[in-house]
Amino acid sequence: MAEFHLTPLRRVADRAMAALARAGLAPGGAAELTVRGRTSGEPRSTPVTPLELGGRLHLLAPYGQVGWVRNLRVAGEATIRRGRTYRIRATELPAAEAAPVLREYVRRIPLVRPYIAAGPGDDLAAFEAVAADHPVFVIERIG
Repeated sequence: MAEFHLTPLRRVADRAMAALARAGLAPGGAAELTVRGRTSGEPRSTPVTPLELGGRLHLLAPYGQVGWVRNLRVAGEATIRRGRTYRIRATELPAAEAAPVLREYVRRIPLVRPYIAAGPGDDLAAFEAVAADHPVFVIERIG
């Protein structure tokens, strides 16, 4: 499994993807997540790719326990923008509930496969075993 590093090139790509998401033009359903920083209190934005599954919308952390995950755990609420901006409430799922969502994410988004130690053909137990390393949140619009 590859370890994620936020390189200068990745920062540029993330900024471009966030700009496209704000305009509603990002590919693959990408959106911009903005959440209050857990220590600074300042808004922090990053591109994310929400996944709809089972009639619910999910945010996944394919690159692990990154900043937006830690911030969202503390804040519980954020905004998500893809052309239009929505306030959301996020609830982290336990591993058993996260596993099928994580597996579907890996199946649909090949770009993340090197960062997750379970592959698209693996059973749910493999995804449940790595779910703690790749948090999954169910999100709902509020307001």
